[in-house]
Amino acid sequence: MSLLEQLKSEMKNAMRAKDKIRLGVIRMALSAIKQAEIDHNTEATDENIIAILTKMVKQRKESIKMYNEGGRTELAEIEQAEVSTLETFLPQALSDDEIATLIQNAIAESGASSMADMGKVMAILKPKMQGRADLGAVSGQVRATLNS
Repeated sequence: MSLLEQLKSEMKNAMRAKDKIRLGVIRMALSAIKQAEIDHNTEATDENIIAILTKMVKQRKESIKMYNEGGRTELAEIEQAEVSTLETFLPQALSDDEIATLIQNAIAESGASSMADMGKVMAILKPKMQGRADLGAVSGQVRATLNS
């Protein structure tokens, strides 16, 4: 079952269960996917959907941080519920050890030896880690590995 079909199926389940929060989050995700299809004039693939959902999770985590800093814990809790719902559709996150192994393999595969080769390493890692790890943090680890 594709990710899009899974989202639509879960939307129906949320309607039947009268779970308004989950239903709203899934509808928001489907809307973002449809908007991306229209903007890029392409069909939604699982890879594209994972990228969209990852972006949505990242935005909500930033909002949670801002709400907590501003003392708006009730809004942070709502955002956290949305993050939890969205994360159920994303692949299992990679552990630190798995990330380190993938980085070492990508460096060996690309033959990278300096910071000038970082783009090659990230090009190998991005498809393997999309939606499973924070690519910003991964690029920092790659940078540290290449500098050492």
